[in-house]
Amino acid sequence: MQTSTLLTSSLVAALAAYYWGELVFRTMTVMGVYRWQVPKMYADDDIVYIDDTHHCEDVHYHDGLLYTACEDNLDLRFKWFPPLGHFDEPEVAAKSKGSIHVVDPNTMTSRRLEFQNFDHVSGFITHGIDVVPDPNRPSGKAVYIVAINHLPNPKWTATSPPGTDRAKSRLEVFHHEVGSSTLKHIRSVWSPLIRTPNDVFALNPTTFFVSNDHYHREGIKRMLEDVNFNARYTDVVKIELDPSTLTSSSFTAEKEGVTASIAIPSIHNSNGMGHGRTDREILIASCASGILNIGQIDDKGNITITEQISAEIVIDNPTYFSDPYSKESQKGGFLLPGVARPLTLAKSARDPTYEGEPKDPAMVWYATPGKTPREKWEQRLVFSDDGSRLRSISASVMVGIDPATQEDKAKRQAWLFMSGFISKSMIAVKVGL
Repeated sequence: MQTSTLLTSSLVAALAAYYWGELVFRTMTVMGVYRWQVPKMYADDDIVYIDDTHHCEDVHYHDGLLYTACEDNLDLRFKWFPPLGHFDEPEVAAKSKGSIHVVDPNTMTSRRLEFQNFDHVSGFITHGIDVVPDPNRPSGKAVYIVAINHLPNPKWTATSPPGTDRAKSRLEVFHHEVGSSTLKHIRSVWSPLIRTPNDVFALNPTTFFVSNDHYHREGIKRMLEDVNFNARYTDVVKIELDPSTLTSSSFTAEKEGVTASIAIPSIHNSNGMGHGRTDREILIASCASGILNIGQIDDKGNITITEQISAEIVIDNPTYFSDPYSKESQKGGFLLPGVARPLTLAKSARDPTYEGEPKDPAMVWYATPGKTPREKWEQRLVFSDDGSRLRSISASVMVGIDPATQEDKAKRQAWLFMSGFISKSMIAVKVGL
């Protein structure tokens, strides 16, 4: 009996050491502990810089155009940005307005959209966005844009009790006539379930999902929440709007006509979201654990995670690329962008200087169907930079290049567009497929 107990105890100890050893090793890998140097994969002449695209955290490709939300106050992100745990100068943030841009991938130019009906909103601190067609207009003529807005909590003061939320983040819904220079604000959306919103996935103009990226907003508990991959404290919220509030000519309060529920109750560090291979497939990044969760949305709006892909880096905003010029129906894959050394981000994300030693190196991995049953997904590095040309990365999308326009007609390429939450400019490079 004693021998049996001893053997059992030894086995449990060995299994625990193996499990925790594997977990610790993966944590250190994803956090970039072993990644001392990140090489530049591309020469300076290979990189195209998109003007007037500062600190654009999210990018979406829709009907031939790129949509992104950027910051115009270059110092503010280093002081007020709740997703990084920055809560300084709320009085400045309350009056600072970011911008939404349309980028033409053919001309490599950015067009800043002019806000309409948005003067009553004093601040717009940008983060994740999504773009969805207006179903009441012909295809390609108009879209709705849903954007995260990290406003300060007006009720918070320096004497507020500990634990009082410093931010009161919410969503902003806009309408845009494609090709125009304007963007009309339709309404704001808030619910107590929207706590630490990171990104939004729009199923249609009245139904979307919002990822809350942290349970603890700041301090040591927030940091421990990031590195403990078993800390599944975050969730994904489903938001449903009363359709009449999108067409009403009168002012709509932020809580009016809003129904919120929990779509995924427990997930680690839910972060960027993207559209997958079908209209009902949703991509959800567990950022700090480097996991891409692939989910399916049923007819009732419930999400079921059906597959996961593990990456070697943190994953921010995942996207799916389908090559429009390929004859192979399965030719496509998932883009997984992430900061290469997130363990240094707590310090560097407070440093607004872009000169000197490069900071916040960036990587993009591309996951495509594997060639063997044992390897379901094959991953290859398609971009890396030491931070000197692209400081930080949070979004990447690919736009296929017509082989008929290339010298080598058999060569398959795409433009890879990338941007970061503290990058000075969106950039693009040609990558081989």
